[in-house]
Amino acid sequence: MSPAASGHLAMLAFSALVAGSFSLGARSANDIDPAAFTALRFGLASVILGALVWWRGGAPKGSFHAPWRFAVLGGLFGIYFVLMFEGLKSAPPVSAAAVFTLVPLMSALFGWLLLRQVLTPRMATALGIGAIGALWVIFRADLAALAAFDVGQGEAIYFVGCIAHAVYTPMVARLNRGETAVILSFGTTVAGAVLLTAYAWPELRLVDWATLPGRVWVTLFYTCVFATAITVVLVQYATMRLPSAKVMAYTYLTPTWVIVWEIALGNRAPVALVLLGVGLTVGALLLLLRDDGLHAKARSRGTSV
Repeated sequence: MSPAASGHLAMLAFSALVAGSFSLGARSANDIDPAAFTALRFGLASVILGALVWWRGGAPKGSFHAPWRFAVLGGLFGIYFVLMFEGLKSAPPVSAAAVFTLVPLMSALFGWLLLRQVLTPRMATALGIGAIGALWVIFRADLAALAAFDVGQGEAIYFVGCIAHAVYTPMVARLNRGETAVILSFGTTVAGAVLLTAYAWPELRLVDWATLPGRVWVTLFYTCVFATAITVVLVQYATMRLPSAKVMAYTYLTPTWVIVWEIALGNRAPVALVLLGVGLTVGALLLLLRDDGLHAKARSRGTSV
């Protein structure tokens, strides 16, 4: 298998694992405070990533220089995950996944503002097509709801979180001092765990951990191991073999994978008109995979949902 093919396979697995967070998160979002859950998730993910850093020989001297950088990144990522689970209290997983596909478009905007990154025409077209497909799914193929901009509360909450994620992406490139993806992710999750624990401490003290439903623990295990630690490795592996734009392109597969997850968990597939929007996001993926990326050298880093 060629290096490019193995990179694409890694990102295919990445997108499938990310999608699981939406389906499992929607089933446990109302069982525990989102901030308390995310604080615990970040804490456990920090242990896993710390073990991975140690296994790879430890962090080089100076890796955690200017720790405020990790506080900024950890804060942005913490906001994203808290609002993701808050939004999943009411937003259907497929709709939430569609909101997530707006992140590349918003990241491109913030990339221009923060880094003066310029998009190729093909990438701009792909991002536009993906955004149209996402909006079609978010409004459930209802033209009246689209015209009235009648957005569900859960989708609106999660959209604010996605703005934080979109800022996070160019900020990684802006604040990186040469750290590898694993070390950067470790520092980010540790900082996020500290900030979230301080913020959610009152809720953490009130949680009756012994009586939490099993689905909460399943979601916690899945998000820590599969949607954090493993996806970090997959992204790092892929970024060494593919242009960053092609790595980012796999975001558009998330709604498709969520549909697969939902069917596997016993739910019905969305109606045919909604699937049209999902098809547009897949079309955006295909366009991005044909593009060599940004004129500016943008790097894709970070953990997933």
